[in-house]
Parts: sequence; structure tokens; C-alpha cells
Amino acid sequence: MPKHRIFAIPFAKVYPLYVQKAERKNRTKEEVDQVIRWLTGYDQAGLQMQIEQENDFETFFLHAPAMHPNSSLIKGVVCGVRVEEIDDPLMQKIRYLDKLVDELAKGKSIEKILRN
Repeated sequence: MPKHRIFAIPFAKVYPLYVQKAERKNRTKEEVDQVIRWLTGYDQAGLQMQIEQENDFETFFLHAPAMHPNSSLIKGVVCGVRVEEIDDPLMQKIRYLDKLVDELAKGKSIEKILRN
């Protein structure tokens, strides 16, 4: 089965869209970075390096230092699919990230988004 085409999209192409979505709802780039770092374990320098290197989503998640142990608590629907029911691990990670940015844009508190 061929890989899904989203896996080959550079993270650096989607990142500004995440920031724009959040900023349209009066959230900040720093908050977007915070949820990405929480999910993936990147520090700010590592996140910035991934953006600058224009790594695709597959590489971005492959090099992620550590997915947060509470990421399995992320539930809900993204693009009409329940994130907790996605079978492909990489697709699930991408949709987890989408869901976190959605929650941020919808005004959810950072504490709730980060499942603290």
C-alpha cells in the first residue's frame, strides 16, 4: 500500500498554517510552539531546526525526541475521523497535532490542551 501523501508534505509548509489558525482566534505562535513541543518532546531549538530543514511530516515525527505519554488522552474528531481510532501510528500523530491546534484555536485553556 502506498504511503499517504501527507507524510511527504514538509512540516515547514504546514507550520505557518497552524500559527495563522491560532492567531486568527487571538492565540499566539508561542502557544502553538508550546503544544507542538509538548506533543513531540522537541525543545524550541529542535523545533526550529525541523522547520529550517524543511523535513517532511514522516521525518519530523521520526526524529521527535519523545511523544508525550499523555498523547493517548487526545480524543475527538479531525477531518471527520476520530483520532483515537486511527490505525496508522504516523497518521495518528499528525492528527493529534491537528487536534491540539484546533483546541487552541477554539479557545481551550493550555492546561486542558496539554492534558495536565
